[in-house]
Amino acid sequence: MIETISLSKTATYGDQPEVLGPLRRINFIFGTNGTGKTTISRVIADGAGYASCGVAWKDGRPIQALVYNRDFVERNFSRSAELKGVFTLGEKQVKVQEEIKAKKEEADSYKEKVAELKKVLDGDGGATRGKRGDLAELEAAFQERCWEAFGKHKEKLSHAFEGFRNSKKDFKAKVLQEADSNKSAAVPLDQLHKRAETIFGKALSEAPVVPEVRFAALLGYEADPIIKTRVIGKEDVNIAEMIKKLGNSDWVREGRRYYEANQSFCPFCQQKTDEAFEKSLSEYFNESFERDSKAIAALLDNYTTDTDRVLQELGQILAAPSKFLDAAKFKSERDLLEAKLRLNVQQLIKKSKEPSQIFELESVGNLASAIEGLISEANKKVAEHNDLVKNIAKEKAKLISEVWKHLVEVDLGAAYGDYKTKKAGLEGTIKSIEDKIDTFGQEARTRDAAIRELEKQTTSVRPTIDAINALLASFGFHGFALAMADDGKSYKLIREDKTDAKETLSEGEKTFVTFLYFYHLLKGSDTESGINTDRVVVFDDPVSSLDSEILFIVGSLIKKVFDEARSGSSLIKQVFVLTHNVYFHKEVSFNNSRTDKALKDETFWVVRKPAKQSKLEKHEGNPIRTSYELLWSEVKNPSPSLLNIQNVMRRILENYFKFFGGIEPRNICASLPGKDQMICNSLLSWVNDGSHYAQDDIFVSLNQGAVGSYMKVFHLIFKLSDHEAHYKMMMGDAYVELEEPMAAAAEVPGIEDQDGGAKGAADLTA
Repeated sequence: MIETISLSKTATYGDQPEVLGPLRRINFIFGTNGTGKTTISRVIADGAGYASCGVAWKDGRPIQALVYNRDFVERNFSRSAELKGVFTLGEKQVKVQEEIKAKKEEADSYKEKVAELKKVLDGDGGATRGKRGDLAELEAAFQERCWEAFGKHKEKLSHAFEGFRNSKKDFKAKVLQEADSNKSAAVPLDQLHKRAETIFGKALSEAPVVPEVRFAALLGYEADPIIKTRVIGKEDVNIAEMIKKLGNSDWVREGRRYYEANQSFCPFCQQKTDEAFEKSLSEYFNESFERDSKAIAALLDNYTTDTDRVLQELGQILAAPSKFLDAAKFKSERDLLEAKLRLNVQQLIKKSKEPSQIFELESVGNLASAIEGLISEANKKVAEHNDLVKNIAKEKAKLISEVWKHLVEVDLGAAYGDYKTKKAGLEGTIKSIEDKIDTFGQEARTRDAAIRELEKQTTSVRPTIDAINALLASFGFHGFALAMADDGKSYKLIREDKTDAKETLSEGEKTFVTFLYFYHLLKGSDTESGINTDRVVVFDDPVSSLDSEILFIVGSLIKKVFDEARSGSSLIKQVFVLTHNVYFHKEVSFNNSRTDKALKDETFWVVRKPAKQSKLEKHEGNPIRTSYELLWSEVKNPSPSLLNIQNVMRRILENYFKFFGGIEPRNICASLPGKDQMICNSLLSWVNDGSHYAQDDIFVSLNQGAVGSYMKVFHLIFKLSDHEAHYKMMMGDAYVELEEPMAAAAEVPGIEDQDGGAKGAADLTA
């Protein structure tokens, strides 16, 4: 059974889908020619052939569609000299029929089980979404959770997710892949951020190493024994005792320069000294003294030179510090070192002036070690950086893998575990149900195949020939009949003299015999099997060329099809009737049980084409009753057609007043003044055998104001003829009292009381 039909981008249907549904067992569709009825029947007949349209079957289970439309007539009557035979079961094959019935009940039982299982899988299209719906919801929820996790790292680790940042679906798929395959170690998030700044930052280049500073020489000077040696003269000369007593060796040594410069005159007493004193002084400051003095001077010179060198090298490092060097700490250590080195230089200067004094240099070993440590640490980082630059692709891949690992284990660990458990459960359930569907489906197919084999043994085309010929004769078609074709499986149409009758049949005869053929096809099949398959039946304009008597017969036959469909035990599960014929629609849709509303097992539709595209309208009750009521519906329309409204009112007046007779409309028109009289004459122009007054042309092209004038006069005609009761009944809720009744309405000669008009109207519309 079909639940809904969607139509779009086909024939007269536009891009926006028009939906026919929800549908029921019996469905009536009314529409004038060219509005799109046949398209509906074609979509039902071949849904796969209309990609932009859709037919939704109950439980997703399509059944056979038998469609009577002009395509069927063309295919079965016009293209071939013979009609395919309609195979039916022989009535005497009781045992086989019972076996077929039992097989069909079994097949239907399995099909129902399949349908129920499919509901468990896919839901019922309403509140129940089914196991696949549950799985889809689980997938969607986990997908959103993955996307939220991405949002937490979007700012600092975005590059690690490159290729998956624009699609939630792709991102979730990558998460699942990483969860199964990522073997990277877990790395703290702060480390990932720090490495990401380097690896995902600007283009990398190798960094220069921080130059090493040589401290060995400076540190070696600190152990030079000359610093702690008292440098004094020879002790066995006659002046040594005095110098030693006075401890003024450095003073004497310094004064000796003045003595020598003063040509052996004492710089203090200005007396000439003797040779013995000069010799004693010279011997006191002997070769050993001079050697030690030179050692002190050399130490001062070397220490000063190496101090300047070291401080210069440290200064160069600080002038352009490496980004891997702790520059602040390095500067602090350098400043302390410089202070100590300068102090040591001052000590050595003093030692050079006072060699007899003992001095001690401040050790700079700890500061040197600290500075060397800072340089070493910086160069270690430089080496790591340069290795990174050389292996950037490898390092980037490693970082990306570690980022995904963090996201999967830390951010999504609990969510992924829950998702995996629930998914495994749902997939197991779905697989089990699918296996049962396959099993039950195979059981149903096995029984359908058995039914087809049984049908082949018991079917015949002869009963259909006899049944159709009996109907033709009973309806007065004696000039032709159906006969068996030479192949024993087809029909041909013959005259009484056995000649071919097909080419000489009238249009009405062709349509009727084709309809009878289709009608009997509903009870059988055009092949030896398939007689017992469920089916949907469509009648599309089956009475286009039939007279009223045959129209009644066709309507009666279709009503029998309705009864079969409603019985619940027939192969016919659903019926569609599409027509443009008001009288046929009225006949075929008549049902004493129906009130104003459609029955529970039927629907009513109207298909219209207000512009260039077809539109479907569902009605709660039967929208079509009589052509007379259709005319009144146009009058009641708040926005009537400006082109048709004048003619519509003429036709109402013609039908109604001809029905009652004895009314002289001219008297009504004569009682109206000016323009109203002209409008009245225009509306009643049918009185003079269809002739029109000259002034009718004035009102050929109406505007909204002119329509209002026509409506007023139209109402007045019924009021002045004492038939306003009929006008009021037909207008229903749209009835409005006349604002200014005409004085002439009091009495109009020649108009007799017709018992209020309401009774006549009721008789007319009955």
